[in-house]
Amino acid sequence: MSLNVYLSGEIHTDWRERIVAGAEGLDIAFTGPVTDHAASDDCGVAILGPEPDKFWHDHKGAKLNAIRTRKGIAEADVVVVRFGEQYKQWNAAFDAGQAAALGKALIVLHGAEHQHALKEIDAAALAVAEAPEQVVAILRYVLTGALPERG
Repeated sequence: MSLNVYLSGEIHTDWRERIVAGAEGLDIAFTGPVTDHAASDDCGVAILGPEPDKFWHDHKGAKLNAIRTRKGIAEADVVVVRFGEQYKQWNAAFDAGQAAALGKALIVLHGAEHQHALKEIDAAALAVAEAPEQVVAILRYVLTGALPERG
């Protein structure tokens, strides 16, 4: 068995790298959004031309990023959506909703401080984790049936 896993959400910490490193040796292909913030914000104007109005600048970028995100989520077996402590990730909420609407296995990743605010998103998820290592343990269990060693 193999998995295609889309890693969505917060881009300011190393959670993606921790999951990918922890899943080494498992048959998992990871995809995700462009995590270079400037490239993601400016892709529309870099490809389609400049915009004097910031609204249209952002609009072009959002549309191009949506193509990548929709494709990644549609092709994923599992979608992991991370909500970080520092920023409001409205796009992550959209991605979680899209994954749920497509019937994708959704894992939500956030700290305890977001439990109340994300209760509806958590209710749509098949698992809610607080640490990237828990996501790795879920993926390992799904692929191999192995439980983590108790320490």
